Amino acid sequence: METIHILHTNDLHSHFENWPRMRRFLLEHQAAYRKQGDTVLTFDIGDAMDRSHPLTEATNGQINTELLNQIGYDGVTIGNNEGIGNSHADLEHLYDKANFPVLLANLYEQATNERPAFVQSYRLMTTDAGTRVAIIALTAPFFLTYRPNGWEPTTVSEELPRQLAAIEGQYDILIVLSHLGITTDKWLAEQFPEIDVVCGAHTHHLLEEGLLVNQTLLTAAEKYGHYLGDITLELDDQHHVMHKSARTVLTADLPVVKTDAAEIEGYLKKGHAQLAAEHVAKLPHAFKINAIGESEMMTTGLKAIEEATSTEAAVLNTGLFLQDLQAGIVTKDDLQTQLPHPMHLIKVTLKGYDLWRMVLEMEKNRLFLRKFPIKGMSFRGKIFGDIVYDGIAVDMKLRRVFWHGQEIDPEASYTLTTVDHYLFIPFFPTIEIVGETEIVFPDFLRDAVAKYLSKHYPL
Repeated sequence: METIHILHTNDLHSHFENWPRMRRFLLEHQAAYRKQGDTVLTFDIGDAMDRSHPLTEATNGQINTELLNQIGYDGVTIGNNEGIGNSHADLEHLYDKANFPVLLANLYEQATNERPAFVQSYRLMTTDAGTRVAIIALTAPFFLTYRPNGWEPTTVSEELPRQLAAIEGQYDILIVLSHLGITTDKWLAEQFPEIDVVCGAHTHHLLEEGLLVNQTLLTAAEKYGHYLGDITLELDDQHHVMHKSARTVLTADLPVVKTDAAEIEGYLKKGHAQLAAEHVAKLPHAFKINAIGESEMMTTGLKAIEEATSTEAAVLNTGLFLQDLQAGIVTKDDLQTQLPHPMHLIKVTLKGYDLWRMVLEMEKNRLFLRKFPIKGMSFRGKIFGDIVYDGIAVDMKLRRVFWHGQEIDPEASYTLTTVDHYLFIPFFPTIEIVGETEIVFPDFLRDAVAKYLSKHYPL
Protein backbone atom coordinates (compact mmCIF):
# COMPACT_ATOMS: atom_id res chain seq x y z
CA MET A 1 0.00 0.00 0.00
CA GLU A 2 1.01 3.62 -0.62
CA THR A 3 0.40 6.40 1.89
CA ILE A 4 0.05 10.02 0.78
CA HIS A 5 0.03 12.84 3.34
CA ILE A 6 -1.39 16.24 2.43
CA LEU A 7 -0.35 19.11 4.70
CA HIS A 8 -2.39 22.28 4.23
CA THR A 9 -2.65 25.86 5.49
CA ASN A 10 -5.21 28.57 4.78
CA ASP A 11 -6.31 32.10 5.67
CA LEU A 12 -3.12 33.06 7.51
CA HIS A 13 -3.96 36.75 6.91
CA SER A 14 -0.38 37.77 7.75
CA HIS A 15 -0.70 36.51 11.33
CA PHE A 16 3.04 36.06 11.54
CA GLU A 17 2.87 35.48 15.29
CA ASN A 18 1.96 31.89 14.44
CA TRP A 19 4.41 31.42 11.59
CA PRO A 20 7.50 30.07 13.41
CA ARG A 21 5.56 27.20 14.97
CA MET A 22 3.67 26.54 11.74
CA ARG A 23 6.92 26.40 9.77
CA ARG A 24 8.54 23.95 12.19
CA PHE A 25 5.51 21.67 12.13
CA LEU A 26 5.34 21.60 8.34
CA LEU A 27 9.05 21.04 7.77
CA GLU A 28 9.37 18.43 10.52
CA HIS A 29 6.36 16.47 9.32
CA GLN A 30 7.44 16.63 5.71
CA ALA A 31 10.79 15.14 6.72
CA ALA A 32 9.29 12.53 9.05
CA TYR A 33 6.72 11.29 6.54
CA ARG A 34 9.31 11.06 3.77
CA LYS A 35 11.71 9.21 6.05
CA GLN A 36 9.14 6.47 6.51
CA GLY A 37 8.71 6.21 2.74
CA ASP A 38 5.44 8.12 2.35
CA THR A 39 4.54 10.77 -0.20
CA VAL A 40 4.01 14.31 1.11
CA LEU A 41 2.17 17.15 -0.63
CA THR A 42 1.83 20.62 0.88
CA PHE A 43 -0.64 23.32 -0.15
CA ASP A 44 -1.80 26.79 0.89
CA ILE A 45 -5.41 27.63 0.10
CA GLY A 46 -5.28 31.43 -0.10
CA ASP A 47 -5.50 34.63 1.95
CA ALA A 48 -1.96 34.12 3.18
CA MET A 49 -1.49 37.89 3.03
CA ASP A 50 -3.34 40.74 4.69
CA ARG A 51 -2.32 44.37 4.31
CA SER A 52 -3.31 45.10 7.89
CA HIS A 53 0.17 43.84 8.86
CA PRO A 54 2.71 46.66 8.41
CA LEU A 55 5.34 44.47 6.74
CA THR A 56 2.85 43.09 4.23
CA GLU A 57 1.82 46.66 3.44
CA ALA A 58 5.41 47.92 3.25
CA THR A 59 6.48 45.13 0.88
CA ASN A 60 3.28 44.82 -1.16
CA GLY A 61 2.98 41.24 0.04
CA GLN A 62 6.51 40.20 -0.95
CA ILE A 63 7.24 39.17 2.66
CA ASN A 64 4.37 36.69 2.44
CA THR A 65 5.83 35.07 -0.66
CA GLU A 66 9.23 35.01 1.04
CA LEU A 67 7.81 33.14 4.03
CA LEU A 68 5.83 30.71 1.88
CA ASN A 69 9.10 29.94 0.08
CA GLN A 70 10.44 28.47 3.33
CA ILE A 71 8.06 25.51 3.19
CA GLY A 72 8.38 23.93 -0.22
CA TYR A 73 4.71 24.14 -1.14
CA ASP A 74 3.54 21.97 -4.02
CA GLY A 75 0.84 24.49 -4.85
CA VAL A 76 -0.52 27.78 -3.57
CA THR A 77 -3.72 29.50 -4.62
CA ILE A 78 -5.04 32.98 -3.97
CA GLY A 79 -7.87 34.26 -1.85
CA ASN A 80 -9.72 37.54 -2.07
CA ASN A 81 -7.05 39.28 0.01
CA GLU A 82 -4.50 38.59 -2.70
CA GLY A 83 -6.91 39.04 -5.59
CA ILE A 84 -8.74 42.16 -4.43
CA GLY A 85 -6.42 43.55 -1.75
CA ASN A 86 -3.72 44.17 -4.36
CA SER A 87 -3.70 46.42 -7.37
CA HIS A 88 -3.66 44.60 -10.68
CA ALA A 89 0.07 45.26 -11.06
CA ASP A 90 0.87 44.19 -7.49
CA LEU A 91 -0.91 40.87 -7.95
CA GLU A 92 0.83 40.28 -11.28
CA HIS A 93 4.19 40.56 -9.52
CA LEU A 94 3.30 39.13 -6.09
CA TYR A 95 4.83 35.75 -6.94
CA ASP A 96 7.81 36.85 -9.07
CA LYS A 97 10.20 35.24 -6.57
CA ALA A 98 8.04 32.28 -5.59
CA ASN A 99 9.59 28.80 -5.54
CA PHE A 100 6.15 27.17 -5.78
CA PRO A 101 3.51 27.01 -8.51
CA VAL A 102 0.52 29.30 -8.16
CA LEU A 103 -2.57 27.31 -9.09
CA LEU A 104 -5.78 29.07 -10.10
CA ALA A 105 -8.32 28.04 -12.72
CA ASN A 106 -11.07 30.66 -12.55
CA LEU A 107 -9.44 34.06 -13.03
CA TYR A 108 -8.64 35.77 -16.32
CA GLU A 109 -7.14 39.01 -17.57
CA GLN A 110 -10.10 41.21 -18.45
CA ALA A 111 -8.31 42.91 -21.33
CA THR A 112 -7.25 39.71 -23.10
CA ASN A 113 -9.47 36.98 -21.65
CA GLU A 114 -6.26 35.04 -21.05
CA ARG A 115 -5.25 33.42 -17.79
CA PRO A 116 -2.70 35.53 -15.83
CA ALA A 117 0.92 34.70 -16.61
CA PHE A 118 1.71 33.91 -12.97
CA VAL A 119 -0.78 31.04 -12.62
CA GLN A 120 -1.44 27.60 -14.03
CA SER A 121 -4.96 26.22 -14.02
CA TYR A 122 -4.02 22.79 -12.67
CA ARG A 123 -1.02 20.65 -11.80
CA LEU A 124 -0.39 16.99 -12.55
CA MET A 125 2.07 15.11 -10.35
CA THR A 126 3.20 11.50 -10.15
CA THR A 127 4.36 9.93 -6.89
CA ASP A 128 7.33 7.56 -6.64
CA ALA A 129 4.84 4.70 -6.51
CA GLY A 130 3.31 5.83 -9.80
CA THR A 131 0.08 7.38 -8.48
CA ARG A 132 -1.06 10.25 -10.68
CA VAL A 133 -2.32 13.24 -8.68
CA ALA A 134 -4.25 16.15 -10.19
CA ILE A 135 -4.66 19.45 -8.34
CA ILE A 136 -7.14 22.14 -9.40
CA ALA A 137 -7.52 25.44 -7.53
CA LEU A 138 -10.51 27.79 -7.45
CA THR A 139 -11.10 31.08 -5.67
CA ALA A 140 -14.26 32.97 -4.74
CA PRO A 141 -15.48 34.70 -7.95
CA PHE A 142 -16.35 38.14 -6.60
CA PHE A 143 -17.43 39.80 -9.84
CA LEU A 144 -18.29 43.10 -8.19
CA THR A 145 -14.76 43.62 -6.89
CA TYR A 146 -12.56 41.74 -9.35
CA ARG A 147 -13.91 43.44 -12.47
CA PRO A 148 -13.06 47.05 -11.49
CA ASN A 149 -9.51 45.80 -10.85
CA GLY A 150 -9.14 44.49 -14.38
CA TRP A 151 -9.81 40.81 -13.70
CA GLU A 152 -12.59 38.54 -14.94
CA PRO A 153 -13.49 35.63 -12.65
CA THR A 154 -15.54 32.66 -13.74
CA THR A 155 -18.00 30.63 -11.73
CA VAL A 156 -17.15 27.18 -10.42
CA SER A 157 -19.99 25.60 -12.40
CA GLU A 158 -18.52 27.07 -15.58
CA GLU A 159 -14.81 26.51 -14.92
CA LEU A 160 -14.50 23.19 -13.14
CA PRO A 161 -16.11 21.04 -15.89
CA ARG A 162 -13.76 22.69 -18.38
CA GLN A 163 -10.71 21.79 -16.28
CA LEU A 164 -11.93 18.26 -15.62
CA ALA A 165 -12.35 17.71 -19.34
CA ALA A 166 -8.78 18.89 -19.92
CA ILE A 167 -7.30 16.35 -17.48
CA GLU A 168 -9.68 13.45 -18.08
CA GLY A 169 -7.90 10.11 -17.88
CA GLN A 170 -4.68 11.66 -16.57
CA TYR A 171 -5.12 11.19 -12.82
CA ASP A 172 -5.83 8.63 -10.13
CA ILE A 173 -6.50 11.14 -7.34
CA LEU A 174 -8.17 14.55 -7.71
CA ILE A 175 -7.56 17.30 -5.14
CA VAL A 176 -9.35 20.65 -5.26
CA LEU A 177 -7.84 23.67 -3.48
CA SER A 178 -10.97 25.66 -2.69
CA HIS A 179 -10.97 29.26 -1.54
CA LEU A 180 -14.74 29.14 -1.96
CA GLY A 181 -16.21 28.46 1.48
CA ILE A 182 -17.87 25.53 3.20
CA THR A 183 -21.23 25.80 1.42
CA THR A 184 -19.64 25.62 -2.02
CA ASP A 185 -17.32 22.84 -0.89
CA LYS A 186 -20.33 20.70 0.02
CA TRP A 187 -21.86 21.49 -3.35
CA LEU A 188 -18.64 20.42 -5.06
CA ALA A 189 -18.75 17.06 -3.27
CA GLU A 190 -22.35 16.52 -4.34
CA GLN A 191 -21.92 17.60 -7.96
CA PHE A 192 -18.46 16.22 -8.79
CA PRO A 193 -18.04 12.69 -7.38
CA GLU A 194 -14.61 12.37 -8.99
CA ILE A 195 -13.13 14.75 -6.38
CA ASP A 196 -11.27 12.80 -3.69
CA VAL A 197 -10.30 15.70 -1.39
CA VAL A 198 -11.31 19.34 -1.05
CA CYS A 199 -8.85 21.47 0.90
CA GLY A 200 -11.11 24.31 2.00
CA ALA A 201 -10.73 27.95 3.04
CA HIS A 202 -12.33 31.41 2.84
CA THR A 203 -15.14 31.04 5.40
CA HIS A 204 -12.67 30.34 8.22
CA HIS A 205 -14.39 27.09 9.13
CA LEU A 206 -12.75 24.31 11.08
CA LEU A 207 -13.22 20.64 10.23
CA GLU A 208 -11.17 19.03 12.98
CA GLU A 209 -11.39 15.52 11.53
CA GLY A 210 -12.63 16.40 8.07
CA LEU A 211 -16.14 15.90 6.77
CA LEU A 212 -17.04 13.09 4.39
CA VAL A 213 -19.73 14.16 1.92
CA ASN A 214 -20.59 11.15 -0.20
CA GLN A 215 -17.18 9.99 -1.40
CA THR A 216 -15.35 13.33 -1.00
CA LEU A 217 -13.33 14.33 2.06
CA LEU A 218 -13.76 18.01 2.95
CA THR A 219 -11.04 19.59 5.09
CA ALA A 220 -10.35 23.05 6.53
CA ALA A 221 -8.05 24.54 9.16
CA GLU A 222 -9.93 27.66 10.34
CA LYS A 223 -7.93 30.94 10.15
CA TYR A 224 -4.88 33.00 11.15
CA GLY A 225 -2.65 29.95 11.50
CA HIS A 226 -4.55 28.78 14.55
CA TYR A 227 -4.58 25.28 13.05
CA LEU A 228 -2.72 23.21 10.48
CA GLY A 229 -4.27 20.45 8.41
CA ASP A 230 -2.91 16.94 7.87
CA ILE A 231 -4.71 14.51 5.52
CA THR A 232 -3.82 10.85 5.06
CA LEU A 233 -4.73 8.80 1.99
CA GLU A 234 -4.05 5.07 1.82
CA LEU A 235 -3.97 3.48 -1.65
CA ASP A 236 -3.75 -0.04 -2.97
CA ASP A 237 -1.28 -1.17 -5.64
CA GLN A 238 -3.77 -0.16 -8.34
CA HIS A 239 -3.64 3.45 -7.07
CA HIS A 240 -7.19 3.33 -5.69
CA VAL A 241 -7.91 5.20 -2.45
CA MET A 242 -8.86 2.62 0.15
CA HIS A 243 -8.99 4.93 3.17
CA LYS A 244 -8.94 8.68 3.74
CA SER A 245 -8.77 10.63 6.99
CA ALA A 246 -8.02 14.15 8.21
CA ARG A 247 -6.90 15.85 11.37
CA THR A 248 -6.10 19.39 12.44
CA VAL A 249 -3.34 20.44 14.81
CA LEU A 250 -3.77 23.39 17.17
CA THR A 251 -0.78 25.67 16.66
CA ALA A 252 -0.99 26.96 20.25
CA ASP A 253 -0.19 23.43 21.44
CA LEU A 254 3.06 23.29 19.45
CA PRO A 255 6.33 24.03 21.26
CA VAL A 256 7.82 27.51 21.27
CA VAL A 257 11.56 28.06 20.92
CA LYS A 258 13.48 30.99 22.31
CA THR A 259 14.00 32.67 18.94
CA ASP A 260 10.28 32.84 18.09
CA ALA A 261 9.46 36.05 19.93
CA ALA A 262 12.34 37.96 18.33
CA GLU A 263 11.35 36.73 14.87
CA ILE A 264 7.73 37.74 15.33
CA GLU A 265 8.63 41.13 16.75
CA GLY A 266 11.12 41.58 13.93
CA TYR A 267 8.39 41.39 11.31
CA LEU A 268 6.47 44.15 13.07
CA LYS A 269 9.51 46.37 13.66
CA LYS A 270 10.71 46.04 10.10
CA GLY A 271 7.27 46.86 8.71
CA HIS A 272 6.77 49.85 10.98
CA ALA A 273 10.25 51.16 10.19
CA GLN A 274 9.80 50.92 6.42
CA LEU A 275 6.43 52.66 6.54
CA ALA A 276 7.66 55.30 9.01
CA ALA A 277 10.40 56.25 6.57
CA GLU A 278 7.76 57.38 4.07
CA HIS A 279 6.57 60.87 5.05
CA VAL A 280 3.13 62.00 3.89
CA ALA A 281 2.26 65.41 5.38
CA LYS A 282 2.93 67.85 8.19
CA LEU A 283 -0.01 68.70 10.47
CA PRO A 284 -0.20 72.05 12.30
CA HIS A 285 -1.93 70.36 15.25
CA ALA A 286 -3.32 66.99 16.29
CA PHE A 287 -6.30 65.65 14.36
CA LYS A 288 -8.44 63.84 16.90
CA ILE A 289 -11.21 61.33 16.31
CA ASN A 290 -14.26 61.30 18.57
CA ALA A 291 -16.08 58.08 19.37
CA ILE A 292 -19.41 59.83 18.77
CA GLY A 293 -20.16 62.66 16.39
CA GLU A 294 -18.00 64.92 14.30
CA SER A 295 -14.31 65.64 14.78
CA GLU A 296 -11.48 67.12 12.78
CA MET A 297 -10.18 63.67 11.87
CA MET A 298 -13.60 62.54 10.71
CA THR A 299 -14.12 65.70 8.68
CA THR A 300 -10.72 65.13 7.07
CA GLY A 301 -11.61 61.54 6.23
CA LEU A 302 -14.93 62.53 4.68
CA LYS A 303 -13.41 65.35 2.63
CA ALA A 304 -10.59 63.03 1.55
CA ILE A 305 -12.88 60.41 0.07
CA GLU A 306 -15.04 63.06 -1.61
CA GLU A 307 -11.96 64.59 -3.19
CA ALA A 308 -10.69 61.16 -4.28
CA THR A 309 -13.93 60.42 -6.13
CA SER A 310 -15.11 63.92 -7.13
CA THR A 311 -18.34 63.63 -5.15
CA GLU A 312 -20.18 66.11 -2.92
CA ALA A 313 -21.20 63.90 0.00
CA ALA A 314 -19.80 61.05 2.04
CA VAL A 315 -20.53 58.71 4.95
CA LEU A 316 -18.06 57.04 7.31
CA ASN A 317 -18.13 55.49 10.78
CA THR A 318 -15.91 56.52 13.67
CA GLY A 319 -14.79 52.95 14.39
CA LEU A 320 -12.70 53.02 11.22
CA PHE A 321 -10.24 55.42 12.86
CA LEU A 322 -8.25 53.51 15.48
CA GLN A 323 -6.25 56.48 16.75
CA ASP A 324 -5.69 60.23 16.40
CA LEU A 325 -3.05 61.76 14.15
CA GLN A 326 -0.53 63.76 16.13
CA ALA A 327 0.83 67.20 15.21
CA GLY A 328 3.91 67.27 12.99
CA ILE A 329 5.08 64.74 10.44
CA VAL A 330 2.53 62.11 9.38
CA THR A 331 3.99 58.92 7.93
CA LYS A 332 2.54 55.96 6.09
CA ASP A 333 3.03 54.04 9.31
CA ASP A 334 0.75 56.46 11.17
CA LEU A 335 -1.97 55.97 8.56
CA GLN A 336 -1.48 52.20 8.42
CA THR A 337 -1.89 52.05 12.21
CA GLN A 338 -4.87 54.39 12.18
CA LEU A 339 -6.64 52.80 9.18
CA PRO A 340 -5.43 49.19 8.83
CA HIS A 341 -8.52 48.10 6.90
CA PRO A 342 -8.05 46.85 3.31
CA MET A 343 -11.15 48.78 2.24
CA HIS A 344 -11.72 50.42 -1.11
CA LEU A 345 -13.91 53.44 -1.71
CA ILE A 346 -17.25 53.09 -3.45
CA LYS A 347 -19.35 55.67 -5.24
CA VAL A 348 -23.04 55.03 -4.66
CA THR A 349 -25.69 56.62 -6.89
CA LEU A 350 -29.27 56.58 -5.61
CA LYS A 351 -32.57 58.15 -6.52
CA GLY A 352 -33.75 60.65 -3.92
CA TYR A 353 -36.32 58.29 -2.43
CA ASP A 354 -33.70 55.54 -2.10
CA LEU A 355 -31.22 57.96 -0.55
CA TRP A 356 -33.91 58.87 1.99
CA ARG A 357 -34.43 55.18 2.70
CA MET A 358 -30.67 54.54 3.10
CA VAL A 359 -30.28 57.41 5.55
CA LEU A 360 -33.24 56.20 7.59
CA GLU A 361 -31.68 52.71 7.67
CA MET A 362 -28.52 54.31 9.06
CA GLU A 363 -30.46 56.28 11.64
CA LYS A 364 -32.43 53.19 12.66
CA ASN A 365 -29.16 51.31 13.29
CA ARG A 366 -27.14 54.22 14.67
CA LEU A 367 -27.38 53.48 18.42
CA PHE A 368 -27.07 49.74 17.88
CA LEU A 369 -23.89 50.12 15.82
CA ARG A 370 -22.10 52.57 18.10
CA LYS A 371 -20.70 49.74 20.21
CA PHE A 372 -21.31 46.83 17.86
CA PRO A 373 -18.26 44.55 17.33
CA ILE A 374 -17.68 44.06 13.62
CA LYS A 375 -15.49 41.24 12.30
CA GLY A 376 -14.46 40.51 8.75
CA MET A 377 -15.56 42.06 5.47
CA SER A 378 -12.28 44.05 5.47
CA PHE A 379 -12.85 45.60 8.91
CA ARG A 380 -9.76 45.38 11.13
CA GLY A 381 -10.96 47.47 14.08
CA LYS A 382 -13.05 46.61 17.13
CA ILE A 383 -16.46 48.31 16.93
CA PHE A 384 -18.40 49.96 14.14
CA GLY A 385 -18.84 53.25 15.99
CA ASP A 386 -20.96 56.26 15.14
CA ILE A 387 -22.18 57.22 11.67
CA VAL A 388 -21.15 60.66 10.42
CA TYR A 389 -22.30 62.37 7.20
CA ASP A 390 -20.88 65.15 5.10
CA GLY A 391 -23.23 66.91 2.71
CA ILE A 392 -26.21 65.02 4.13
CA ALA A 393 -28.46 65.93 7.04
CA VAL A 394 -31.57 64.35 8.52
CA ASP A 395 -34.49 65.55 10.63
CA MET A 396 -35.76 62.39 12.28
CA LYS A 397 -38.76 64.09 13.85
CA LEU A 398 -40.09 64.98 10.42
CA ARG A 399 -38.33 62.07 8.68
CA ARG A 400 -36.82 64.44 6.13
CA VAL A 401 -33.37 64.17 4.51
CA PHE A 402 -31.38 67.12 3.13
CA TRP A 403 -28.59 67.35 0.55
CA HIS A 404 -26.39 70.37 1.21
CA GLY A 405 -29.26 72.14 2.95
CA GLN A 406 -31.94 71.36 0.38
CA GLU A 407 -34.54 68.66 0.90
CA ILE A 408 -33.89 65.81 -1.48
CA ASP A 409 -35.97 65.42 -4.62
CA PRO A 410 -37.39 61.85 -4.68
CA GLU A 411 -36.80 61.54 -8.45
CA ALA A 412 -33.37 63.20 -8.66
CA SER A 413 -30.11 61.21 -8.62
CA TYR A 414 -27.48 61.71 -5.93
CA THR A 415 -23.95 60.26 -5.71
CA LEU A 416 -22.08 59.85 -2.44
CA THR A 417 -18.86 58.10 -1.38
CA THR A 418 -18.26 55.59 1.37
CA VAL A 419 -16.24 52.37 1.79
CA ASP A 420 -17.01 49.00 0.22
CA HIS A 421 -17.59 47.62 3.74
CA TYR A 422 -21.02 49.27 3.63
CA LEU A 423 -21.90 47.17 0.60
CA PHE A 424 -21.18 43.89 2.37
CA ILE A 425 -22.55 44.38 5.87
CA PRO A 426 -26.30 43.71 6.30
CA PHE A 427 -27.33 46.96 7.99
CA PHE A 428 -27.87 49.20 4.96
CA PRO A 429 -29.48 46.94 2.34
CA THR A 430 -30.61 49.78 0.10
CA ILE A 431 -27.01 50.25 -1.08
CA GLU A 432 -26.81 46.73 -2.45
CA ILE A 433 -30.41 46.36 -3.60
CA VAL A 434 -30.94 49.54 -5.61
CA GLY A 435 -27.68 51.48 -5.49
CA GLU A 436 -25.53 51.90 -8.58
CA THR A 437 -22.15 51.20 -7.04
CA GLU A 438 -18.69 51.77 -8.47
CA ILE A 439 -15.77 50.33 -6.52
CA VAL A 440 -12.72 52.55 -6.89
CA PHE A 441 -9.37 50.80 -7.43
CA PRO A 442 -6.59 50.53 -6.50
CA ASP A 443 -6.45 52.81 -3.45
CA PHE A 444 -7.64 51.95 0.04
CA LEU A 445 -9.30 54.39 2.44
CA ARG A 446 -5.92 55.21 4.01
CA ASP A 447 -4.45 56.00 0.58
CA ALA A 448 -7.21 58.53 -0.06
CA VAL A 449 -6.54 60.13 3.34
CA ALA A 450 -2.80 60.18 2.62
CA LYS A 451 -3.28 61.96 -0.70
CA TYR A 452 -5.63 64.50 0.86
CA LEU A 453 -3.24 65.26 3.72
CA SER A 454 -0.27 65.47 1.33
CA LYS A 455 -2.12 68.03 -0.78
CA HIS A 456 -3.57 70.20 1.98
CA TYR A 457 -0.79 69.89 4.57
CA PRO A 458 2.34 69.48 2.47
CA LEU A 459 5.74 68.72 3.96
